[in-house]
Amino acid sequence: MSVFNTDRLAGKTVLITGASAGIGAATAVLFARTGANLVLLARRAENLKAVKAKAEDAYKAVGKEGKVLTIEADVRKFEELDGIPEKVKEEGLEVDILVNNAGMVKGTEQVGADADITQMFDTNVLGLIHLTQIFVKQFKAKQAGTIINLGSIAGREPYAGGAIYCATKHALSAFNGSLLRELVNTPIRVIEIQPGMVETEFSVVRFRGDKEKADNVYKGLQPLVAEDIAEEIVWTASRPPHVNIAQLFVLPVNQATATLNYRK
Repeated sequence: MSVFNTDRLAGKTVLITGASAGIGAATAVLFARTGANLVLLARRAENLKAVKAKAEDAYKAVGKEGKVLTIEADVRKFEELDGIPEKVKEEGLEVDILVNNAGMVKGTEQVGADADITQMFDTNVLGLIHLTQIFVKQFKAKQAGTIINLGSIAGREPYAGGAIYCATKHALSAFNGSLLRELVNTPIRVIEIQPGMVETEFSVVRFRGDKEKADNVYKGLQPLVAEDIAEEIVWTASRPPHVNIAQLFVLPVNQATATLNYRK
């Protein structure tokens, strides 16, 4: 924890989408260690309870206190997102840092099912934009705030088998870049984290539950794990208020591009 100035994050409130597993869950636990309050949003209520318990243990482990609010919601449903600010306010909290982590991919087909395409765009792009717009208004009103968007190497370069997912992450990156420029006259920070290969349940979803196929994606090399990206998210959030890490590209050491890597 020596790389973080935890004083900058203690008492802040962080909203994390997709907080029930993977990068979102790891990020919640690490923010708890800094003394930040948490608003954890995801579709799976039982998983959220487990992450909340881990976050509360993290507070205790470092002798800090913080509130953890869990909200069962789907980022694809705007009416559920619209109710979040009031729920946060009822707990006596006000969001300072928004981490748009929710994202998914289904399939590697060149032409996917319409339902899968819609789900990817609704989750990775439209829900993210809608939630961001809600909190940009709040951040402008208080003249402070940090937005951290989870992009991907897929938003830097397209690759075969990722047509729709790459399109969603390119859209996210374009949105992030435009928002950065649009808010340049404010103290609001806009950050995009672009991971390469990260081993979470992400690939299991991509291969529709086929764990063997998912495991083969990382076979022969050491991929990143959720905690690696959580460290980068918390690090960017913990920079001095005048410092904005606008874009951070993170790879395992044996990966160079979306398709070029070294395996033993």
